[in-house]
Amino acid sequence: KCLVLIGSHLGENMHNTQVQEFADLVGNGATVITVDPRYSVAASKSKYWLPIRPATDLALLLAWINVIIEENLYDKEYVEKYTLGFDELKKSVQHNTPEWAYPITTIEPGVIRETAREMARHRPATLVHPGRHVTWYGDDTQRVRAGAILNALLGSWGRRGGFYYPNKAEVPAHPIPPYPKPKKTWRDAFPEVYPLANLVLANGICDATIPSVTRNCNFKGWIVYGTNLMLTLPEPKKTIEAIQNLDLLVAIDIMPAEITGWADVVLPECSYLERYDDLRLLPGRVPSIALRAPAFEPRFNSKPAWWMAKELGHRLGLDAYFPWKNFEEYLDGRLQRIGSSLEEMKKKGVLVLEDQKHPLYFEDGAEVVFDTPSGKIELASETLASYGFDAVPKYTPHEEPPEGYYRLLYGRAPTHTFGRTTNNPILAETMLENEVWINSTVAKMNGIRNGEYVVLVNQDGARSNKIKAKVTERIRHDCIYMVHGFGHTDRRMRKTYLRGADDTGLITRVKVDPIMGGTGMRGNFVTFESEMREA
Repeated sequence: KCLVLIGSHLGENMHNTQVQEFADLVGNGATVITVDPRYSVAASKSKYWLPIRPATDLALLLAWINVIIEENLYDKEYVEKYTLGFDELKKSVQHNTPEWAYPITTIEPGVIRETAREMARHRPATLVHPGRHVTWYGDDTQRVRAGAILNALLGSWGRRGGFYYPNKAEVPAHPIPPYPKPKKTWRDAFPEVYPLANLVLANGICDATIPSVTRNCNFKGWIVYGTNLMLTLPEPKKTIEAIQNLDLLVAIDIMPAEITGWADVVLPECSYLERYDDLRLLPGRVPSIALRAPAFEPRFNSKPAWWMAKELGHRLGLDAYFPWKNFEEYLDGRLQRIGSSLEEMKKKGVLVLEDQKHPLYFEDGAEVVFDTPSGKIELASETLASYGFDAVPKYTPHEEPPEGYYRLLYGRAPTHTFGRTTNNPILAETMLENEVWINSTVAKMNGIRNGEYVVLVNQDGARSNKIKAKVTERIRHDCIYMVHGFGHTDRRMRKTYLRGADDTGLITRVKVDPIMGGTGMRGNFVTFESEMREA
């Protein structure tokens, strides 16, 4: 009944099911609250648009928590039964009033209170969306925790209209020997930092490759699968330095891209229409399996990734880990273990496993164990406190743009899959280049007219290719926005070569989250130069 989006680009991506469900939600008259410096597609469908100052989202979340607690709008029975640390949370946020948040976020106190009451009015059918790509400013763990805490106060976890327990199909893996234990992990490269990280660090790949007197290990080879690192990793100079210190770089891709120009070996993969992929087992309301099967044979000398892995394994004496003749045999073997077959899946495409269903929600008053050390929702985390971090999220101000500069924000467009499809001739007809959104007042101050080209220069002097200005009232005055994936510099990408600007080249500084090591990339600022000066 109430959906809260914070920096989410719903409607501007191609997560089709999610976008369709969002459309249904809007069509059914649900309240949408969108927090975004830009009047996005989602904002245009919202009852409330909160054009927040970038980098202050945590302050707004704390103010909402303050209102929910101080006005006794929270679900008391739920909080008492399923959470720990309420008193510590209440004490910690008692000064985080809407009046405190107003000069930080520029959201008026009345709007903060009104939107908090709107959330509480619909609880537990209120969902504060966690978002995607949420590493922004270096305090991202605590910001996401604040959203989770707000959901807990509203009783949304495990309740109808809030977050459900997803069903995920279980299909036994193909039997293979146990994997050998690696001699080293990324922890050997970063033994003293990011104590609660449970994934390999994207920001550490380059650091762990460049030789250092303070690190006793470094990578010698990369196998890069379907990722154009030159337009993906921030701090591009560091990426190039790391590549130059490699003994081997292998790139697996469908199309030419900047990364394939740096590779020692390029393995051309066939497209998704020419190959089988592994079974798709996505969590959702029902446990289901989906099959991706080829529509036609691979063209030229391209091969599917499974073939590359099997052939490399064979040459390395690892045949025991690939005990099947081809991928059809592999898929059929997995499917027969649940009473299906590849032949059946070719006919159905999607198979729902009714016998694996479990309830989506728990009943009121049920005894529930959450995935935390205490088994309860921890509003104050003893684990974080034991590592020296704040048990309850606290707001710390972030660096603001220097005079004449504007915070660089980036996002997606529904036409393209990041930068992987911008050279596709059909999709290029729909969107050939990106634009930079500039507030109308800012554009007037800088003598920029709608549709003319400008060059972006960041705080460290990094310069973009020319990019078309979109002069609009739909963005705040202290930031600019552009779609990621353009500004390619590889001449082989004929449709997209030097079309638009590359945001990654302007991200020369990062803010790393000290808790989980996420790379925050929204701490960069740009100013404008005319295209004539660039020429």
